[in-house]
Amino acid sequence: MSTSFERFQKRKLISSYFSVVLSIALVLFLIGILGILVLNTQKLADHFKEQITISVFLKDNAKDIEVEQLQKSLAMADYTKKATYVSKEEAAEQHSAEIGENFIEFLGHNPLKNSIDVQLKADFVSAEKITEIAEEISAKAYIEEVSYDKPLISLLTENVKRLGFWILVASGVFTFIAVLLINSSIRLSIYSKRFIIKTMQMVGATKSFIRKPFLWTNVKLGILGAILALIAMGVVLYYIALYFPELDLFGDPIILILLFVGIFVLGVLISLISTFFATQRFLNLRTDDLYY
Repeated sequence: MSTSFERFQKRKLISSYFSVVLSIALVLFLIGILGILVLNTQKLADHFKEQITISVFLKDNAKDIEVEQLQKSLAMADYTKKATYVSKEEAAEQHSAEIGENFIEFLGHNPLKNSIDVQLKADFVSAEKITEIAEEISAKAYIEEVSYDKPLISLLTENVKRLGFWILVASGVFTFIAVLLINSSIRLSIYSKRFIIKTMQMVGATKSFIRKPFLWTNVKLGILGAILALIAMGVVLYYIALYFPELDLFGDPIILILLFVGIFVLGVLISLISTFFATQRFLNLRTDDLYY
C-alpha cells in the first residue's frame, strides 16, 4: 500500500515538474522569437523595401551603345542594388504568361518597350528620393518613361514604421505575460507542498533552510526550460535562414549569442525570484490559512 502511494506521489511530482518546465520553455520560446523579430525588424523592413523596382522604358530609336552605357551607369549608382535589361520580346513573354494568352497575335504587333528594371537599395526607398532618381534618369533624351508604384512606396514606408512600433509593444506585453505565467506555474508547484513547508517550520527548521531546496529545484527546472526554448529557437532560426537567406539572420552572430544568453538568464532569474516570493508567502501563512 505504501509503495503504491509512493509511486502515486512520485508521478504527481514528475507531472508537476513537467508542467513547470513546459510552461517556462514555451514562454521563453515566445519571448525569444519576439526578440529575433525586434533585432531583425530593420532587416525585414529593408527586405520589403528592396523589392521596389523602377522600370526605365527606352525609346525605340535608342542606340545599343546608349542602352549599354545607361545600364552600366545605373548598375554602379549608389542607389542601385541590381539593374536588369529586359527586351521587349522578354517583356512580351512574361506578360503573355501572366494573362495566359499571346496578346501579340491578337494585336498584330508588340507594343511594349525595351526597359531596364532598377532594384533600389533600402536606404533610397522613399517618395522623395525615388522622385529625384526618376527625374535624373528621365533627363536623358532616349528615355521614354520612368515608371514606379507611388502609392505602394508611400504605403510601404508607413507600414514599416508601424511594424517596428507594434513589434516593440508586443514584445513588452509578452514579456510581462511571460513573467506572470512562469510565476503562476511555480506558485502552483509550491502550493502543493505548503503542508510540508509548514511541518518543517513546526519542527524548528529556519526559513532559509526550507527555502533553499525549493530555490535550487526550480532554478534547475528554469535551466531545463530555457535549454528547451533555446533548442526550439535554434530550429526555427535554421529553417527561417534556409527559406529566407536574404534576411541574413546569422550575419551578426554576437547579437544572436547575446539574445540566447539573455533568454537563458531570464529563465533562471524568473524561476529564482518567483520561487523566493512563493515560498516566502507560504512560510508567512498561518496554519489555519493553509486550507484556503
